[in-house]
Amino acid sequence: MKQHALRYWETEFKVIHPQRATSKQRLYRRIDVENILKIKKLLREDGYSIAGAKKILLQEKGEESEKTAPAEFSKEEVIENIKSELRDIKKIVDK
Repeated sequence: MKQHALRYWETEFKVIHPQRATSKQRLYRRIDVENILKIKKLLREDGYSIAGAKKILLQEKGEESEKTAPAEFSKEEVIENIKSELRDIKKIVDK
């Protein structure tokens, strides 16, 4: 990739944020590289504009947060879970 394109994408897409070494060199993590490749595909192969690619990435991020959102439990379920864990701890301590 051209360096100037990568620098521009860093300003446009907040999902790319490389860390800096003490020598001021950019250090790209695996997630940064994956995001760069995803953006490259959206822009060059799929024909999206910068704004369109941003929308796609935001939608994907929203779907991921929905997948990782904690499940809702009733108060009774939480209490039963805590009781069970306390019983397990008591068994370990009593040994």
